[in-house]
Amino acid sequence: MFQIVNRLLPALLLLLCFVGPAAAEQGMAIDPATCLGCHSNKISAAAFAASVHGKNACTSCHVEITDLARHMRGETKIAKVHCERCHKKENAEHYNSVHVQHDVKCADCHTDIHTHTYWKKDKRIAVAKCVQCHDKEAEYQKSVHGKAVAAGNQDSASCPDCHNLHEIKPLGDPKSRTNREFHTKVCMKCHSDEKMMARNGVFNVAVKTYMESYHGKNYRLGFPEKVAGCADCHTAHMVLPAKDPQSSVNPQNLVKTCAQCHKNATPLFTKFYAHGEHTDREKYPILFYTFVAMTGLLVGTFAVFWLHSLLWMFRGFVENREKAQALIEGHIGHAVADGHAVYRRFKRRHIFLHLLVIISFLGLSLTGLPLKFSDQVWAKMFMNLYGGSANAGFIHRICAGITFVYFGSAIALSIHFLFVRKDLKGNILQRLFGPDSLCPNFRDIKDVTGMVRWFLFRGPKPTFERWTYWEKFDFIAVFWGMFAIGGSGLMLWFPEIFGYFLPGWAFNVATIVHSDEALLATGFIFTVHFFNTHGRPEKFPMDFVIFNGQLPKHEFLEERGDQWKRYEEAGITEQFRAKKTSGVAYDFIVKAFGFCAVITGLTLVVLMLFAFLAGGSH
Repeated sequence: MFQIVNRLLPALLLLLCFVGPAAAEQGMAIDPATCLGCHSNKISAAAFAASVHGKNACTSCHVEITDLARHMRGETKIAKVHCERCHKKENAEHYNSVHVQHDVKCADCHTDIHTHTYWKKDKRIAVAKCVQCHDKEAEYQKSVHGKAVAAGNQDSASCPDCHNLHEIKPLGDPKSRTNREFHTKVCMKCHSDEKMMARNGVFNVAVKTYMESYHGKNYRLGFPEKVAGCADCHTAHMVLPAKDPQSSVNPQNLVKTCAQCHKNATPLFTKFYAHGEHTDREKYPILFYTFVAMTGLLVGTFAVFWLHSLLWMFRGFVENREKAQALIEGHIGHAVADGHAVYRRFKRRHIFLHLLVIISFLGLSLTGLPLKFSDQVWAKMFMNLYGGSANAGFIHRICAGITFVYFGSAIALSIHFLFVRKDLKGNILQRLFGPDSLCPNFRDIKDVTGMVRWFLFRGPKPTFERWTYWEKFDFIAVFWGMFAIGGSGLMLWFPEIFGYFLPGWAFNVATIVHSDEALLATGFIFTVHFFNTHGRPEKFPMDFVIFNGQLPKHEFLEERGDQWKRYEEAGITEQFRAKKTSGVAYDFIVKAFGFCAVITGLTLVVLMLFAFLAGGSH
């Protein structure tokens, strides 16, 4: 049998030589062996057979060759190969790339088309392809990423990890949102993978600390063009460890790096902890203890005053029920002569200052809270409503300016109270600790004790002087708040100025103080203060006195009986009697404003609680 085959084989091969061209003329595929018979000087049969295209016929790509005889006579025009016939996905990506815009075709990168083998995701092969044209990016090969890829570390970032393999997008305008987002987005892909960072011994809280910074919050809210991204500090290709003298984040180079955005950066300014972690007591003790102190202040304040409000809410509810039952049973309380006569509690300047407080505080809260809780959907909605974080920042600073105005006015009124007013008797100390002063005194201890006894059904509800202990607390809190929020806010507003004489880590401290104190202020005002003034059972749904400065005599006697008694003994009660009530139009407008302010505040409280329950940013 084998002898017969051996005798017939030469005859079959000879027949193929005559039949092959004839078959090609009839549209049948041409055997690659026939093609290689002529093209073996340029194409290795063994290399082609081992390539990814080795199982394909030559005419699978060179589809225009249908007549071998005509081709051999040079009558067939050889066209460019259309790779998209097979590689549809890759072609679609390439068609949407910057390479197409610069007329870079498939074969310009895949020059080894006849010997091309599968790269098996080996990043070294991809890098080798890219540097054929992008030789200026030789910086990459000197970087920690390039060196790691060259050493075979497939975790390290290569060209296609950042720029994609085929769908390479143009970066466009360096100041555009797309460009600025790219500076950070591509870095996040790897550095947010904690397992990958851990197995490579890389600082694995870089993403978390960046996202907690002002830069990261703006990036998360969708405005990366307004802040620095990863590549702005670490560069795009020459990423080196800080200890390397050539690194952009080496201490010797930090002034130049920071000056890209902060033109007046100083060596002191560069001591800012770019990735400072306030929970790391060993590496960042100052940040750790600042955070502990602010958290303690926040928790302690809320614990005391929320308990105070809850006890008051329950006791006030019971008291209202008791009064209603007494009326049902026919028990008429003490009748106040001329009880609906109106008396003045606040002057116009006090009302105006309070309106400034409301406007500035709501503005600061509406623009500041979205930044603090930047990972929340509602925060992005708020920022988009303002037209971007830059507009929100502008509004925030205007409201901060209003805050400094009313704080300065409060200082001026205090000085006038202590040193100028002629209707007050006594020296400075007597005025400071007297009944008309907002400074705490021993009387407040008695009032607090009386209220607690009333809460616990152990005594009658106390009457008060001109100022209650919770009103004094609110006033004193403004001074602490201006020091904490105002001082830290100024530092963050003008970092380059303060960077001349303060170390950069002071801005880390200022960020913690500003953020936590703002949270304390908003939480306190929108819960405790709103309850004390508007939500308590005696006043619900709103106490209007701060808007028109007036209250009826029966309320005056019930709430501030000791003040009325003092005025009565001095014979000056009629000096405070209002000649007329506020106008209807004024009342309508200001009450509507007051209700909107309360509703806005309570809405923000709900959003803050939702953010905390959802594990929002701190």
